Amino acid sequence: MFYHYKKTPIYYTITGAGKPLVLLHGLMESSTMWCDTIAHLKDTYQLVAIDLPGFGQSGNIDEIHTMELMASIVAEILKAENISAASFIGHSMGGYVALAFAENFPEMIDGLILLHSTTAADTEERKVNRNRAAQILYRNKDAYVSNAMSNLFTGKARKQFPVEIAKAKKEALTFSAQGIAAAHLGMRDRKDRTSVLENFSKEKRIIAGVDDLILPLPEVQHISEVTNTPLISIDSGHMSWVENKIEMLKYLHFND
Repeated sequence: MFYHYKKTPIYYTITGAGKPLVLLHGLMESSTMWCDTIAHLKDTYQLVAIDLPGFGQSGNIDEIHTMELMASIVAEILKAENISAASFIGHSMGGYVALAFAENFPEMIDGLILLHSTTAADTEERKVNRNRAAQILYRNKDAYVSNAMSNLFTGKARKQFPVEIAKAKKEALTFSAQGIAAAHLGMRDRKDRTSVLENFSKEKRIIAGVDDLILPLPEVQHISEVTNTPLISIDSGHMSWVENKIEMLKYLHFND
């Protein structure tokens, strides 16, 4: 189904019954990344899976899709569905959106799992790389997406899951250069939300991959320590929903 935010269609699905749980995907992904998660949790939760602007079946809104903008869209969808509060699982960029939601709509969030995500802002080097990525996307989107998607997986995973990775890459190639660039620039501009996670008093958890090259485990361990957030490390890289979905799914439940 679609919610129109300022005349822009935002696609989402609602599956299952129980306490509401919002699923937010990462960069160059869509709500389809949660198919196995939805099948696993649909008997326990009411699952709201959203295509963030510029991805999946959702349209583009602006030149920069900030984390605050995306969090506001999520809040509007929940209100439209008469969902007063929900727990959140955010993968990578989706975790940044969930943190922005926790800061701006604290009364609407019951629990938070950061899946291969961080509270930290981009480093200056990463910001430069975001700007470069946005420029490259408009010149040669297909080459950028193909290379960037491959780099999200470990070398081991690329050998072990060629079919699954090819499928994810094929979907990513359907996303517009504008949408991917707008997300990059939104992540470039995001602020540090370590204090938001530290002060979050409800159930929270970080799931990290021991071989994650995007968010190295020592960095995530530091975030876990300074925010007093339980950390679970699993045998995967940044894309556990492909690389180790069985173990990942074990830790996506909340203590309801």
